[in-house]
Amino acid sequence: MNQFTSTQKKFMRAAIGLAQKGMGFTSPNPAVGAVIVKNDKIVGRGFHEKAGAPHAEVNAIRDAGQSCSGADIYVTLEPCNHTGRTPPCTRAILEAGLKQVFIGARDPNPSVRGGGAEFLESQGIKVFTGLLEKECMLLLAPFAKAVKRQMPWVRAKTACSLDGRIATRTGHSKWITNEKARQYGQRLRRMSDAILVGKGTVLADNPSLTWRPAGRKNTSKKLLRVILDSRLETPVDFQVFKPDKSAPTLVACSNPDKEKINALMEKGVQTVTLPADEKGRPDILALLEYLGQRGIHSLLVEGGAEILGSFYDQGLVDEAFFFFAPIVIGGMEARPAIGGLGAKTLKETARLKDVTIHRMGSNWLARGVVSDLDSLWRK
Repeated sequence: MNQFTSTQKKFMRAAIGLAQKGMGFTSPNPAVGAVIVKNDKIVGRGFHEKAGAPHAEVNAIRDAGQSCSGADIYVTLEPCNHTGRTPPCTRAILEAGLKQVFIGARDPNPSVRGGGAEFLESQGIKVFTGLLEKECMLLLAPFAKAVKRQMPWVRAKTACSLDGRIATRTGHSKWITNEKARQYGQRLRRMSDAILVGKGTVLADNPSLTWRPAGRKNTSKKLLRVILDSRLETPVDFQVFKPDKSAPTLVACSNPDKEKINALMEKGVQTVTLPADEKGRPDILALLEYLGQRGIHSLLVEGGAEILGSFYDQGLVDEAFFFFAPIVIGGMEARPAIGGLGAKTLKETARLKDVTIHRMGSNWLARGVVSDLDSLWRK
């Protein structure tokens, strides 16, 4: 196993930071970042900005220019060795004169895994793999899950009081968390291909469910708004149904009325009829499979409590984000953050791994992985 230095880890963290800029924009491709280093200084930076555009390695090589000769490249994902919508990155690395390649994670696609590293080594370039592998795997998890299971990576977001309530007994909920936490919520929307809520959330809050970039507009970002509404009971004049090219709307139903489907179609809203679960609601596993077929790699589930509970009950949450405010709401009738059936024993609970805690002014974000990340890279 390679033993990496703190300096090498620093450079890979820079590549990870660049890759994060592309999250939510690159599907069906992965979000990848790369830096080129010469004499212990970064001389080139690049990330994959959107599908069909140059890959991270090519952008970094172009940024570095003639400084590439004899330099090293740090890239979060194994460089591709096949021609897709763009030429193979391995060729660009070879032609640029780079001498060493540091890779975060191998390609999760079993049909191409190892091909890029093997080709580069066969051409006399030194290749090192597994640098900050866990961090890079989490970054690439939406792509990996789409490749291996044809379903989106599910991020579940919850904003609650210290005692796990999302509203008082009278339903008052705005705002539990502070502005910094809500800004991070917008970041989660930016990172995702789609956002999902239930009919109850739409009826209670009449949200737009759009991504609101701070200080700039981005015409290339599309965020699919997904509403779970069994009988299409949400009024067609609600915010989420207003035409928005950057935020198309899909309503998942199980017992629809044809007239309501036609009314939504007239507003440009898409519908999909899915099998019903035991409560008559659209089956969420069937929905995830449908979204995977549509090329959705990452789904942000924002609630409400019953929807989140359904995802946790069925083991369909991959990554959890809990925003906590320093308040105690109390009351048996106050609304819990997570509904559903819940775990019968502590062994059945969803356990977060690789948990990180971030301070956000007076609020905190607890973030962790729920699913088995390693399984996405096993052959």
